[in-house]
Amino acid sequence: MIFTADALAGIVAGTVRLAFRRWDRPRVRAGSSQRTAVGVIAFDSVDEVAPNEVTDADAHAAGFASADVLLAFVDKKAHGPILYRIALRSGGPDPRAVLRENADLSDADVVALRRRLARMDANGPWTQATLRLIGERPAVVSTELAPVVGMDRPTFKQKVRRLKELGLTESLDVGYRLSPRGRALLDRLTRSTE
Repeated sequence: MIFTADALAGIVAGTVRLAFRRWDRPRVRAGSSQRTAVGVIAFDSVDEVAPNEVTDADAHAAGFASADVLLAFVDKKAHGPILYRIALRSGGPDPRAVLRENADLSDADVVALRRRLARMDANGPWTQATLRLIGERPAVVSTELAPVVGMDRPTFKQKVRRLKELGLTESLDVGYRLSPRGRALLDRLTRSTE
């Protein structure tokens, strides 16, 4: 689901507890969650509703002034005919963000990360070269970085996302940078090869 910045701020503050979407089928399910720029959004329920069942109280809980304003917004962004009411809440910080800040790597952490990187390198080495490149050239657009490591842009971005899942990199408005965890790992890997 895509949320406006205001909706995300309201979800984190606890003032936005509902969302409404028109889809052909549910795009989220109760019990699932989604990572966003402000952390994890947890979905508690997803129910079909008729437009005439949406109240002004529902609209307020979704961050809108009235049911009419809410429905006009939802209709403009419709991706199907069925109206869904989604109960949601903040699910806490993005676990990757927490992981990124953990630069205190034990020997066991380094061994586990080395194994993960080795598996990612199974079809050819790229992980350490990519980490070094991002470390040397933070905030550089991916179209400039990808050719340096012999990749096209979509492949490069996909691979950097895999490093991000391990908490080693973070995305910037332009380009990437190593996280504290990524810098610590790269430092340990560099020292072990000297």
